[in-house]
This record gives sequence, C-alpha cells and structure tokens, in this order.
Amino acid sequence: MDFIKNNLANALTLANLFAGCVGAIHLILGDYQTTAICLILSSIFDFFDGFVARAVKSNSNLGLQLDSLADMVSFGVIPGLTMYKALEPFGAELLGMHFPFEIKYLGLIVTVFSCLRLAIFNLDEEQRYYFKGLNTPTNTVLLFGLYYAFKETGSFSFLFDNELLLVLLTLLTSWLLISPIKMMAMKFKSKQLKDNYPKVVLLVGGIAILAIFQIVGIPMLVIYYMVVSLIFQAQLK
Repeated sequence: MDFIKNNLANALTLANLFAGCVGAIHLILGDYQTTAICLILSSIFDFFDGFVARAVKSNSNLGLQLDSLADMVSFGVIPGLTMYKALEPFGAELLGMHFPFEIKYLGLIVTVFSCLRLAIFNLDEEQRYYFKGLNTPTNTVLLFGLYYAFKETGSFSFLFDNELLLVLLTLLTSWLLISPIKMMAMKFKSKQLKDNYPKVVLLVGGIAILAIFQIVGIPMLVIYYMVVSLIFQAQLK
C-alpha cells in the first residue's frame, strides 16, 4: 500500500509523458484530432499528479524532476512541432528571400524556450499564486489551439497564410515564456471574493468565450487570460 501511495503521483506524471509522446507522433503524422485528445489527457494527468502528491503527502524531488521532464514533451516539444508544421509549407522562403535552410525549423525555438522556462520555474520559489511569464501548458493551448482551429474550421487563415506572422508569433510566444510579466495562477489564496476577483472575471469570461466560439474560442481564451492578467497585475502577488 505504501508503494502505491508513494508512487501514484509519479505514475500520473509518467502518464502525462506517455500521452505527450503519442500526441507528438500524431502531430507529425497530421492527425490533429488525436494530438488534441492526447493534450487533454496530458493536462488532466499534469493537474492530478500535483493534486494527488499533496493529498497523500508524497511530494518528492524525484516527482519534481519527473514533472518537468514530462511537461517538456507534452508542453514543450508539441508546441514547437506545431509551429514546425505551420511553417512547413513555406519551405526556405521568408519575405521573398531564400534561406539556406527551411524556415520550419524556426518553430522549434518555442521548444528551446519552453525548456528554459521550465528550468527557471523549478528554481523560482516566488511563483506560487502567480506565474512569471506564460506557463508552458497555456502556451501549448494557444499555439496548438490556433493551428487546430485553422485545420478544422479554416479560422485564423490570415495567420497561417503568412510566414512572417508565424515567425513573429514563434518569437513572441518564446519571449512570453520567460518574460517578467505576471500571469494568473488558478490557486486560491482564501475564500474571500476580494482575493479571487481576477479569477472570477477569468472564469465567467472564459465560459462565455467557449460557449460562443467553441473550437475557435480555445486560443481566444488564452488571449483573454493574458489580458485579464495584465489588467490585474497589481493583485497578482
């Protein structure tokens, strides 16, 4: 029984990693629906591994390292591959110039900065009730959500038909991952409304966005999250 108790959270973390690996493979193959399902599963496992660890008091340094390594695949490799796939149709052309390499490889800059962000997060003890910069799961939802909506509905074609905008999106989100901008964490300090007002605004607005826009609303929800975080910067501490 103690073995199960001590390793249940780690098993969930490894399930996150497994789902991320499967999702990355299917993304390369162009099976975006399976990748979406895998990302949902990874997010669920990622949430519950920490929840279970706290509940059964099985937090450990091993669990901390496993969590970052699993997230590196699910929320580091997959968003990088998403931008890789988005830039793939443009070959080696950018702004009318021919480069000695295909520009799709620039998409992997997101993966590099995701790794840097995860390492910084592990060393930063301040990020309890807020994040510094955009966390990797949210960045993944933004990038894959945009690409998935484009593939499923044709939305955001202005973005995916323009290689310059895609490169700029890659650079912007890479910077956001390590930026000093405070982003809201969904941990509640207390039961008082005044301490959680930004979260209530995010929750109500987020439900409305998803209800109205559905699949297209997924990346829009991330943008809304960033806007709300910017508005309530003073309360994020």
